[in-house]
Amino acid sequence: MSVPPPKEIRPPLPDGPFLIVGLARSGQAAARLLAGRGEAIVGVDSGNPPGAAGLTGSGVEVVLDTDGLAQLDGMRTVVKSPGVPREAPVIAAALDRGIDVVGELELAWRATPNRFLAVTGTNGKTTVAELLGHVYRTAGEPVTVAGNVGTPLSSLAGEIDPAATVVCEASSFQLEDSVAFAPECAVFLNLAADHLDRHHDLESYLAAKLRIFANQGNDDIAVYNADDPALAGVDLGGCARRISFCVGAAPDCEVSLAEGTVFYDGEPLLPVADLGLFGEHNVANAMAAAAAALSMGIDRDAVREGLRGFAGVAHRLEQVAEIEGVRFVNDSKATNVASATVGLRAFASDDGSAAPAVHAILGGSEKGEDYSALVEPVRETCAAVYLIGATSDRMAEALAPSLEAGLELHRCSDLEDAVRRAAAAAGPGEVVLLSPACASFDAFENFEARGDRFREIVGELS
Repeated sequence: MSVPPPKEIRPPLPDGPFLIVGLARSGQAAARLLAGRGEAIVGVDSGNPPGAAGLTGSGVEVVLDTDGLAQLDGMRTVVKSPGVPREAPVIAAALDRGIDVVGELELAWRATPNRFLAVTGTNGKTTVAELLGHVYRTAGEPVTVAGNVGTPLSSLAGEIDPAATVVCEASSFQLEDSVAFAPECAVFLNLAADHLDRHHDLESYLAAKLRIFANQGNDDIAVYNADDPALAGVDLGGCARRISFCVGAAPDCEVSLAEGTVFYDGEPLLPVADLGLFGEHNVANAMAAAAAALSMGIDRDAVREGLRGFAGVAHRLEQVAEIEGVRFVNDSKATNVASATVGLRAFASDDGSAAPAVHAILGGSEKGEDYSALVEPVRETCAAVYLIGATSDRMAEALAPSLEAGLELHRCSDLEDAVRRAAAAAGPGEVVLLSPACASFDAFENFEARGDRFREIVGELS
């Protein structure tokens, strides 16, 4: 099987003049893309993000510390950055006036005539996207990984090898603004409650995620998790060929897990013990990546070697140090309860033997989640929990039942206080784990900055 060519036809870019709303990384990249094509552009932001003012040198009119309403007159298209909600006054006004509103993902896809492999899901997007990039490189295939975290998609237009596959991590914030976006392969990993402060309910969140399949055609591929109850009986949409992955030897699953081995199309692919990643959740991530890569024509041997050789991504169960027998693990990317549950249970025993006691650092900024779902994983794995950030009070209340099982609960002034207290309490063979279950915006610009600070603090301990 050979890698298929990209679609020959993309919809044209929308008409200008353009108003770019939100000038963080994605908005800046979109502005430069359009400016490079000679379009008339105004960029606005309610704050003053780093680098935004520098767009003036590219021919972009920049207006900061504004809601953008005054700049809407005369615009034919609004390009909305992922972080801007559809309820923002300027977006609501644009929609009310019949002005086209598109997201940066849509704009970048229209301007980049490469093959696209898009990955979405509540948890595991970054890991699977980077794993797919590694698999493609192992196969000797040109590839670029971009999207939700890292390189903005708009920065790729005109800059990458036309033969390269773009592996695109796509968030619900990006997908909700898609119009015609139709990747050659789309992957839906899982669904759990997240971003309900933005999407309001799980149904709306799922609908945003399903946009990844909506415009796919008969020659495209839709990979999905047949074990996820949120997808049971759901019409995925689009017309793509369905490829599923699941645990057990279900006849309808092209990629399955049985007897400690990952199978593809009924034939063994590799033992789970050979995976470069650890944790039960990463078995599912590896199965999803295998399903996508094999369906897209990547050689079976290259997929096998790629799965063996990939050790993970920064900020996701990343071991940053071992000091006097204590492991320090950075899971800052766990910005919701479901992801933190996965992080905590990665240290649970599979065979009934004693698991390492975990000293977990939890907390951050609010996303409106129910923290009571953390009680069981905390009971199963933790010796102590160290609470930080704006969610400390709600988390302490939710985790109160764990205190009956002997859990120690500590309120800490900040991340440094939590790390130092956890390090002092942990003994050889135990783990200090940053897996916050919350966003970082009460104290850090993003989860990467939080994870980087964790690394720095741990470095000071040694």
